[in-house]
Amino acid sequence: MTLGPLDKPVQFLKGVGPRRAEHLQRMGILTARDLLYHVPRRYDDASTITPVALAQVGMDVTVAGEVRSKGIVPTRSGLRIFQAVIRDESGLITCAWPGQAWVERNVRKGDRILVTGPVKHFHGRQIQPREYVILARAAAPAAPGSTGSTGPPGSPGASGSTGSPGSTGPPGTIFATYPASEDLPQWIFRRLFELNLDKLIGQVAREEHLTASERDGLGLIELSAALRDLHRPPNLARVETARRRLAFDELFFLGLMKASVRHEATQQRPGITFVRTNRLIRALHDSLPFVLTGAQAAALREIYADMTSARRMNRMLQGDVGCGKTIVALFAMLLAVEGGCQAALMAPTEILAEQHARRIRQLLRDLPVELEILLGSVTGRRRGRARARVAGGEAHLVVGTHALIQEGVEFHSLGLAVVDDQQRFGVRQRLALSERDPRPDTLLMSATPIPRSLAMTLHGELDLTTIDELPPGRRKVTTRVAGPGGRPAVLREVCRHLDRGRQAYLVYPAIEESERADLRAAEAEFERLRREELSGRRVALIHGRMKGDEKDRIMRAFQAGELDVLVATTVIEVGIDVPNATVMVIENAERFGLSQLHQLRGRVARGTEGGLCVVIAEGSADDSRPGEASLRPPPTPRPPTTPRLQVFARTNDGFEIATADLQIRGQGDFFGAEQHGHRPDLRFTDFMKHEDLFRPARDRARALIDDDPELSATRNQVVRAHLERRYGDRVKLFGVG
Repeated sequence: MTLGPLDKPVQFLKGVGPRRAEHLQRMGILTARDLLYHVPRRYDDASTITPVALAQVGMDVTVAGEVRSKGIVPTRSGLRIFQAVIRDESGLITCAWPGQAWVERNVRKGDRILVTGPVKHFHGRQIQPREYVILARAAAPAAPGSTGSTGPPGSPGASGSTGSPGSTGPPGTIFATYPASEDLPQWIFRRLFELNLDKLIGQVAREEHLTASERDGLGLIELSAALRDLHRPPNLARVETARRRLAFDELFFLGLMKASVRHEATQQRPGITFVRTNRLIRALHDSLPFVLTGAQAAALREIYADMTSARRMNRMLQGDVGCGKTIVALFAMLLAVEGGCQAALMAPTEILAEQHARRIRQLLRDLPVELEILLGSVTGRRRGRARARVAGGEAHLVVGTHALIQEGVEFHSLGLAVVDDQQRFGVRQRLALSERDPRPDTLLMSATPIPRSLAMTLHGELDLTTIDELPPGRRKVTTRVAGPGGRPAVLREVCRHLDRGRQAYLVYPAIEESERADLRAAEAEFERLRREELSGRRVALIHGRMKGDEKDRIMRAFQAGELDVLVATTVIEVGIDVPNATVMVIENAERFGLSQLHQLRGRVARGTEGGLCVVIAEGSADDSRPGEASLRPPPTPRPPTTPRLQVFARTNDGFEIATADLQIRGQGDFFGAEQHGHRPDLRFTDFMKHEDLFRPARDRARALIDDDPELSATRNQVVRAHLERRYGDRVKLFGVG
């Protein structure tokens, strides 16, 4: 890769030098390009600055002015307070930093400073700043000052200005806040951008990879304009247009990497062309005691089209709890068997694998299809016989856990690999089942609903099939929200279910007692409930720290009806069916994400009758909000529950819940939990604001790779150079078999 001017070491930029370059490198800023993409974490509009004279007690304000005096004020308790009096055109006000005397070293008399914080009454009006910015130094630039936040020395600086260090800028100036450090305070970043930004932007202009017509069609600005507005925006609206362009680039280049993986997996290495005879498929279809939903039928059409083509299938099947993904996978497995191949289904736990095996045997009881199960706990002669049946081709379908990919397991002719709850396996584990010769088709199943646009981004290397319809007659779970005061009534409701011969889950967010008094732990509650409310009932405890065989033993006992109540942590989130379990109580529900609550709720109402899920949350009403079913009349007016729990109680639609979770909590770090491989953070992309960019970014990336897989054409050299800079040696996947 040829390095351009933007890729030269940051040390050689104006105002840097060797020592400052070391500090920048500690922040991950190694090149001029890294500095250019050092993203402000917030912006302040100078038009929102409050004149000192209008700052009243109780207000939260941002004021700017000159430091007229400063000093340390000791108190009788030994606390040292740094105080500074600042003046603007309207008057004077005191700023106080209790317990932060070290700030005195950073702020000089004569500095122009911007502070943000509440106005309090203490011997008159007083601002206690959360953050402050040195807008201009009183002394010459050769003796620069510093900036900071209300944290200890060494904490990140608070804010910065994109304008000149010598003034606060005219009304309307936007102040950018950068991630900073004690060694690299905000004024340094302002100075570096003042000295270098124009030259760097000029070099960016030569790297534009979108034509004017493409930009117009997507509503995007030029890359150079976007980076200029990121650091020197004339207004906040221009920040949004800048981030939109940079978000498209993130999505596009991530899409390129995924499109190349997809191309290599599905086109450069041809798959198996299955021939559909309907000999088994029709027999299963006619024997089903139910009719497939329209969404299931549509999913099968997409899967069959892949499997009967010469192109290797690499598809994800995602759907809500109870939507019928497993029966769709079984039809796909039968197509593989009709084509003379074997099919394998890998599940994350033994109990789930056994559950799949029982269901499949029941559904195929009248069909000439042999099924074998491979589990890690099966040893000796029994394991040897199972492996022999798989290797010899006597077993048409194979169901198991990670034991399917252990050394010594050989398939006679594996044609389709299905991975259930694929997010619970590492990337290497998922790939190991499909790395055969010839390479089998792959179907990954996800039990966690993801908004379609987000799924397109996270799983862009896969073709995506979504089942967004539940079977008719699917039993509904009634959801109620309660506060701590409603707990006795909730437990009485649980006992009524138990008296009818049903079973219950009680879910807790922690195993042991927490330092927080309001956090109920599973172990302590298990012991208390056995002595008190659930005395005489068959109660067991299960959590993630138990050994696998112990967890399996308890779950099997619960599944067999040998236990009445299972006190558990989120270990039960995996999709085990206990048709007799009709009620679930989730404690400290405010500590769970919406999608996790929905997955837990999916454990009840899996039989012939509906279910009840009650979430108990600190700070919630004693019972549910208006419009929700309540356990008993409220004794007092009820405060509102959290928006998350309102959504959870209102709907059973997993896709609606996932979308709401994204809106309420923000996107967070979707890539941080990846078990293998690397993905860059999407620093500019907002999954709600930029939803309309996902499809065009993906489609442009796929079209480019389909047309020129190695991006070797002259017109694609700029794109390839961008990709190499973003992903480094990971671009080796291009053209590599």
